[in-house]
Order: sequence, then C-alpha cells, then structure tokens
Amino acid sequence: MEAASFDPFEFELFRNALLSVADEMALTVHRTTYSAVLRDNLDYSTGFFDPQGRMIAQGFSLPAHLGSMPTALGAVLTRFGGEIRPGDVYALNDPFHGGMHLPDIFIFKPIFVDGELMAFAGTISHHTDVGGRVAGSNAPDSIEIYQEGVRIPPMRIFDSGKRNETFFELLLTNVRVPDMVGGDLRAQLAACHVAEKAFVEMCGSYGVAKVRRLVDAMLDHSERLARAEIARLPDGTFAFEDYLDDDGIDVGKPILLKVTVTKKGDGILFDWTGSSPQVRGALNATLSFTKSASYCGVLSIMENKVPNNEGAFRAIEVVAPEGTVVNCVHPASVAARGLTGFRMVDTVFGALAQMVPGKVTAAGDGGNTNISIGGYDRNRKPYIFCDFTCCAWGGRAFADGLDGNSHMFANMAGQSSEVIEAEQPLAVECYELLGDRGGAGKFRGGAPYRRAYRFLGDEAVISVRSDRRAIRPYGLYGGYPGAPSMNVLTRAGGKPEVYPAKFYGQLRYGDRFVHETAAGGGWGDPLERDPERVLKDVLNEFVSPANAHDLYGVVLAADGRSVDLPATEALRARIRAGRGWREAPYALREEPTVLPQAAE
Repeated sequence: MEAASFDPFEFELFRNALLSVADEMALTVHRTTYSAVLRDNLDYSTGFFDPQGRMIAQGFSLPAHLGSMPTALGAVLTRFGGEIRPGDVYALNDPFHGGMHLPDIFIFKPIFVDGELMAFAGTISHHTDVGGRVAGSNAPDSIEIYQEGVRIPPMRIFDSGKRNETFFELLLTNVRVPDMVGGDLRAQLAACHVAEKAFVEMCGSYGVAKVRRLVDAMLDHSERLARAEIARLPDGTFAFEDYLDDDGIDVGKPILLKVTVTKKGDGILFDWTGSSPQVRGALNATLSFTKSASYCGVLSIMENKVPNNEGAFRAIEVVAPEGTVVNCVHPASVAARGLTGFRMVDTVFGALAQMVPGKVTAAGDGGNTNISIGGYDRNRKPYIFCDFTCCAWGGRAFADGLDGNSHMFANMAGQSSEVIEAEQPLAVECYELLGDRGGAGKFRGGAPYRRAYRFLGDEAVISVRSDRRAIRPYGLYGGYPGAPSMNVLTRAGGKPEVYPAKFYGQLRYGDRFVHETAAGGGWGDPLERDPERVLKDVLNEFVSPANAHDLYGVVLAADGRSVDLPATEALRARIRAGRGWREAPYALREEPTVLPQAAE
C-alpha cells in the first residue's frame, strides 16, 4: 500500500505516533530500571513490530540492535506460530535461537485488538549478570557457550496472562544479583505494557483495517526513501580489511574482518566472505549482529533520515559465511562479541570511505571497553560493577573527531563517578581526557580518556574486555592512527603493571586499576591543518608543543601563545620534502611517533 493512497497529513500523523510509541517504551525502561547498565550506560533498545515480525519502529536507542530484534522475534514466531494468545509474553537470549549474547534478554509481548493479533512490542536489555563462570557474564576468554551463563531458548514467560513462576525462579536462582535482574525484567515488561495501551488506543481511533494498511504503507515509504538514498551513491565494488588484536586466548593472533561492499542501482550488498573462522575466545558474532553493523554503516551516510525498520532493510543485503567470526555456529562463545561489532562498523567505514570520502569518519576508539568487578560484601551479599566505557570518534572530512563521545554503533554513555562511588566498593581517582593521543590529521582524531578505580572491598574478581592495543584505530586520507588502549593494575603497595587488553583476575583491598581507551584516527594530512587550530589544541592541552612541531609542522612563538607563520611554512616544506612515501587515500599509516608512557 503506497503512502500516497492516504491523506498525507493523516499518514504523517500516524507514522509519528507509532514512532513515538517505540520512544516512549525506551523512556519507560530508563525510568523504571534497577541497574546502572540500563539507567546510565543505556544498553537497551525497544521496538514495535507487525504480526509477521517485521520491525516497524525502533526507539531512540542502540544501532547495535538494528538487526537483532527482528531475528529474535522471528525465532519466537518459528517456535510458537499459531499458538500465540492474548496475555502471552515471550523471552529468549540464546544466540543460536535468535539471540546475540546471553546478557541481552529479549522480551516480546503480542498485542491483540478485538481478538485479532495486530502487533508485537519488543525490548532488549543487557542484564548485569546471567550467571556463568565470571561475574557480569561478559568474559572474553570463555571457550564455549556453556561457560557464559543461563541460556533461554524462545519460551513463554506469561501464558494467557499467568506468570510462568518456573521460568523466573530458575533464572533468578542462577544469577548473582537476582533483585537487579528481576527489576530490569519488570522494566522491560512495563515498556511492553505502555506500548500495548498506546497502540490499542490508536486502533480505536483509526480502525483495525486502516491501521494494517498504514503500517504496510510505512514500510513501503521507508523502502522508497532508502532506495532513493542508495541510488545517489556511486556504483561499484569497494573492499576493506580491519583486525581485532586477538581473542584473549590465542594472544597475538589478529582476527581478520573483511567486507566487500557492492552497490548497484538502488540496492547495496555487504559480503563478509574472507573474514576469519570463528575463534576460541568469546568474540564470535551472530549473523544478526553482523547485519546490525552493516545497516548502521550505510544508514549513517544517508542524507535524509530513513527510519530504522524492515522497509529500509529490504534495500540492504548482508552475506556472512557460517562458521566465521561474523556468523558463528554452536557451541561458539559470544559474550564479548560487542568488540567484533564495533570493529565491523570500522571495517564498513573503511570500504565506504572509498565510495563517499566526505561522509565517513576515520576509525574511532574501537568500541566500548567492558569492565566488570564482582564480589561479596562482609554479609556475603553479592555485588557487581559493570561499566561500558567509550569515548573517541575518528576525524571527519569537515571537523575533528568528537572527544568523550560514544561510538555511533552503541549510542551509550558512561556511568558517573559519583554513582559508582555511591553504589560500589570503588573510589574513582581520576576521570580525564588525555592529550597527545588523537590521531594527527587535517582534522584530529578524538581524544580518549583515562579512568582510575581504587578497590575498597575485601576481595573481588575483575574481567576486562578491550581492544585496539596492538592494531590502532586507522586514519584516513593521510591521517595518523589513534593511540592504543591501555590497562594498568597496581597492587596495593606494589608497582604498576601493564595488563593485556583482555584479562580476568583478582582484586584485593587497595588495588588500583587504570584503563585508557584508544583514540580516534586522524582525517587528512596533518600538514594541512590550520595552524591556529593546532595552537588552540596546544592551549587546551590536546596536543603538546613538541607534537605540534613534529606531527603538524607548526612552530609556536616564544610566548607559546601564537604561531610563527613563516617558520611554520618553512618547517612544513622541509617535512614534505623529506617524506619517503606517497599518500594512499585510505591506507593505514605506521605509527609516526612515540606515545607517552601510560600512567599508573
């Protein structure tokens, strides 16, 4: 059904009303959740679906969940088919039955109007713990799914309105923080209830038959918008490769991610053939997550806002061979697959940079680092601190990379120091942006940050999932790569020790852990950066005077507060004359300078 078949004002009012339902669901989760992972990190998404499981609207939440929710609901429909009844609610988290990784629990509620199935409301939330061998259920070094926590196949958790007590008792018995997990599940259920109430009212206003036609028209409208945007892009085939450092088990063995993007007419294909086989560690991703990364990449370069729904996805094809790190098979471990998703977006951007150079950023911080610290207080009550730290964008064709801002694939936030100290046995001793880290370029890469935690409990376990230590965020068009990430652990009374990007260990009272995120890569030749912008960076301590001279070819006046332009022009000419390489438009550059030593 074409949108043009309806009064345009009526269609637009309906479309925005339905989009607002998904947004109101997201606000409901935020207002009613128990955990900092949802309240502060915002690691959840909401969606609204038609009876066939097609996503109509996604709330203002995570692009990482774009491809996952339709896949998860599809698994529910496959399992229950014609057995769906009013009052039912369904849940799952099993990566091999529609899920992604075990902490992400999906909740779906069918919505009936006058006895007819009209829609599904859906939520996905990252839960603080779902059991397994490590507190937080997010260890990078698990080697099979059975180590990672409770697996929930598609199942009915409310049966015609009756709560499935067996499900809730079994789940909450097997998690370390049952009050928090139970509270977050209730927040998801509340969001679905809000959506049901709003949609039933809409059906009463428009009538069931018209609502069905309007929903079909919404999807067709989104498809037309997406295809029109894709048609404006250059035809061709564009390939790019990027790497994860390793999986934390086969240390030092990079994991290849390769994408070939083929654009023809009004359709686009992302082919991940050539990526590494699935790995022993927990970085394996499901096909749904690979779809999410592919959708995120292409939707981000579209000039007009295209809704995130099934209509837009019709124009985007994703291929990923089974048994690879981008489409794993049972019994692969998947807990840390978030790192792979972020790197897939970087890989997609590397390919799109060849297609539309001005619309793509250089590589960012590599995706959020997960830090989980879990233990028991003196009353044997368990606690878990689970935080996702994210920071720096790569440089852009028109501006520097953002400082202190989440990777666009996540759209998440970090937890505040005050909340951490109020709720956990931790003191946050520093939380600061770092200078001399962003990749040099005409437009500088975003600055990363350092956060230091002092442990104040008796004993705990710590699990850290990070990357971009060995293989730094790439620069584009002559931009330099960003600085790597860093983990430093100082035992009480001891000396600082550099720890791997991925590790699991013990903490005792007084131990101090410091994490530095990676920095964004630069965009364009650093010698083309406006000298006044370099001076501003020096004054704001983003760039040292030494790197202003060595990387940007900028000579400061004796007072350090102005630029010596004649000396700058002469220095830049000497640097250009001494270069022994030619720029490649999207080549990765070798690191050009010695980085400052990590702090404790």
